[in-house]
Amino acid sequence: MSSLRPFCLTTWLAAPAAAALLLLTPALQSHAQTPAAQATPAPAQSADPASTSPSQTTVAATSPEQRGITARAIDKVKQAAKSASDIFNRVPCQPPKDGSKAMGSLPHVAGKLVAGLPVVIVAFGSSSTQGFGASSPEFNYPNRLAAQLRRHYPTADISVINAGVGGEDAPEMMKRLQTQVIDRHPDLVIWQVGTNAVLRNLDPGETAKMVEDGISRIQAAGGADIVLVDPQYSPAVNQRAESAGKMVKLLGKVAELRHVGIFPRFEVMRDWHEKQAIPVEGFVIADGLHMNDWGYACFAQLLGDDIIRSVGQIKLGVNVPADVRTYRPM
Repeated sequence: MSSLRPFCLTTWLAAPAAAALLLLTPALQSHAQTPAAQATPAPAQSADPASTSPSQTTVAATSPEQRGITARAIDKVKQAAKSASDIFNRVPCQPPKDGSKAMGSLPHVAGKLVAGLPVVIVAFGSSSTQGFGASSPEFNYPNRLAAQLRRHYPTADISVINAGVGGEDAPEMMKRLQTQVIDRHPDLVIWQVGTNAVLRNLDPGETAKMVEDGISRIQAAGGADIVLVDPQYSPAVNQRAESAGKMVKLLGKVAELRHVGIFPRFEVMRDWHEKQAIPVEGFVIADGLHMNDWGYACFAQLLGDDIIRSVGQIKLGVNVPADVRTYRPM
């Protein structure tokens, strides 16, 4: 890829609480270890920090010092949650007021929520799914989306899996579609695609064809709900305006033909700049391509609002076709 291709990031934790506990565990072990424990080797920890969860971590905090360490870790988690909620204090996140936008209905997700069954969401894409440009893992869009959905559905078991790999587009994504998406048996796939194809001067038509083939494979495997996310509005993408315009149009057409949802990120971000008068540097980092914390947070908020609205319509018995092209702000 061009020089715009981001370097490979290490795997991030799925939630701030897991991050705090992971940092906390070595310190607690050094204080809590007994002679018997020293004589018996502890089970090996997973090499993947994301696989560690509070339920998998046993902490014996009995001394005042240990309780102090635990309290500090809890304070860090609370501070992370506060920073996540405070991000819109500077600039509020508002939906477009006069454009059209499409999500469609999400019957698979709605059915699982009504039945009280676990919901698995796979966020599939490149660096803006992985979270390049965010100041910490909590601010990438899959983590922000997961937090919003869990707040709205507090009794539901909702997992949002980040399957973003920087620098990729449809050719590379199709190679891992089976293992990273289909084999996870998702209820919803959010597929962000097309930006790197524009930057690499790939044929938008070929990209659209591969995406359509991928949608067919996902649908044939289990009928998961699907939402496409088109390229971002940013200086690097806008330098290739003709190709970007074709990509946005073709992805919209694929969504219509395959009866899946689409979140028109390009138009939403353009609305931030042209209609809401937010400077580009207010939602894009210095590389002119990737979103910053506010950009990821607002993108996740609006996407989450659409998911919640679509699920609500299904729960109420309103069968909204997936190719509806109207949008009404909440």
